[in-house]
Amino acid sequence: MNILITGASNGIGYYVAKKFAAIPSNKIIAIARNAEKLNSLKDEILFENGNDSLIPLALDLTDSESMDKLHDRIAKHISHLDVLICNAGSIVNKPFETVSKQELKQVYEVNVFAPYQLTQTMLPLLRKGEQPQVIMIGSMGGMNGTVKFPGLSAYSSSKGAVAILAECLAEELKSDNIRVNCLALGAVNTNMLKMAFPDYVAPHEPAEMADFIVEFAIRGSRFFNGKTIPVSSTTP
Repeated sequence: MNILITGASNGIGYYVAKKFAAIPSNKIIAIARNAEKLNSLKDEILFENGNDSLIPLALDLTDSESMDKLHDRIAKHISHLDVLICNAGSIVNKPFETVSKQELKQVYEVNVFAPYQLTQTMLPLLRKGEQPQVIMIGSMGGMNGTVKFPGLSAYSSSKGAVAILAECLAEELKSDNIRVNCLALGAVNTNMLKMAFPDYVAPHEPAEMADFIVEFAIRGSRFFNGKTIPVSSTTP
């Protein structure tokens, strides 16, 4: 399979890239802003698996000029795309009344606008895939009826938008046989969780969640389309 994952330089995205790369014949396009970390990931995969399956692309997904050129950059490496995983995320943890317009804009640009535009950009390559799919990485905080926490109004509302976006795209892209789902993740031991809950000990590590995401992409996703699926070991 050909897989594109954003936010691949650390956390869950890093482990998802490594786990896909451990499967022979997969090719992974790894996107993040930090070129040094992406190149380090590429070297790790080469050392561990003996293959050169990871293609690092350092760019800022909120930069419109970079996004405009992205299709052509990726098309140099792959002829089609099987799995697009929109994993990159941004968070601000501040009381609602103190969140600035710029902070709100930054969270929405990374969490909502980037997946929206990236999916648009990748459509020509996705349409060439045999069973193409888009996986939006959401959050339990973005689901209706779950517990909400002070300070996360920007983050949780943006993840709610991502969940609805997945529903809309699943319907709109149905004629292209492109499935779109949102995985609403619970607490995972990442830097982003520490920003939201500094003293909380998460029940799961990024590598564990990566196992689930990879398994879902390979086997589980064929049972779902246009769904927001809670991935949490606790009941909200």
